[in-house]
Amino acid sequence: MTQKNNYLDYSGSEDQFTGGINMIPISTPKGEFNVWTKRVGNNPRIRVLLLHGGPGATHELYECFDGYFPYEGIEYIYYDQLGSYYSDQPSGNELWTIERFVDEVEQVRKTLGLNRDNFFLMGQSWGGILAMEYAFAHQENLKGLIISNMMSDVKAYNKYAKEVLGPQMPKEVLDEVLEMEENEDFENPRYEELLMKHHYTEHVLRMPLEKWPNSITRTFDHLNPEVYVYMQGPSEFGIIEKATLNDWDRSGDLDKIKVPTLTIGGAYDTMDPKHMEWMAGEMQKGRYLHCPNGSHLSQYDDQKTYIEGVVKFLKDVDEGQF
Repeated sequence: MTQKNNYLDYSGSEDQFTGGINMIPISTPKGEFNVWTKRVGNNPRIRVLLLHGGPGATHELYECFDGYFPYEGIEYIYYDQLGSYYSDQPSGNELWTIERFVDEVEQVRKTLGLNRDNFFLMGQSWGGILAMEYAFAHQENLKGLIISNMMSDVKAYNKYAKEVLGPQMPKEVLDEVLEMEENEDFENPRYEELLMKHHYTEHVLRMPLEKWPNSITRTFDHLNPEVYVYMQGPSEFGIIEKATLNDWDRSGDLDKIKVPTLTIGGAYDTMDPKHMEWMAGEMQKGRYLHCPNGSHLSQYDDQKTYIEGVVKFLKDVDEGQF
């Protein structure tokens, strides 16, 4: 008889029938909608809720965790935010605010029974903004916080994109991109073509496009442009002035975060890694993880560094070694 593995034992759980998937009802000013979550594993001490980027992307960008977290005994929960592919996608822009998304995360937390004895919140890119904002509002519920590949000041992010990363493109390419941005010619297929070739493969995921993992190509295929453009703009080359996140800045509030926090940056990131290292120093219990070969999706292009650093943080906090 084989020994039962408690980590993968879903017997007696309501979500055994669905393989860990839960459609969680969310109350909003526009009514009730459902968001998709999927629990992997059982660990009553380490439960990681994953906040994807975008806004409007999907949980799929984290799927490489399947190759590592089960071996480490880490419970993790995939989650598509409202408006994202696997969740309900209400029309209109009224619900796409930071405050409403924070309230959504809190409703998800309560439904899943996460609490300060086990609740780790991990957000990447826009998910990092959401994770920070959740911590400012509800850090009493957290055991630990992970902010992956996100700066605490959008103006600084834009400055880094335009003054540091932009000039790394061939001059004629940058000039053409900037001209299209000046003319708001974002629907021009040339705009995406140039950025994918000269910016995304250098600073979003450092692989030729044809070698990008299927999980990432699906993430981009499933991106909700209505949410993404409204809050971010048309691309990862900075946040445009008309986007609602354009003025977001929490740098002056970082010292209010009391829970153990890991910030993650990549040497080739769309975000300034020095800023993310600085963020860790501003927090009361901060640690910085640098991915020397990584870009914005360091979990893929510097996977060993990224995964080992995240696992170490989770276990250090759980064992009181932080």
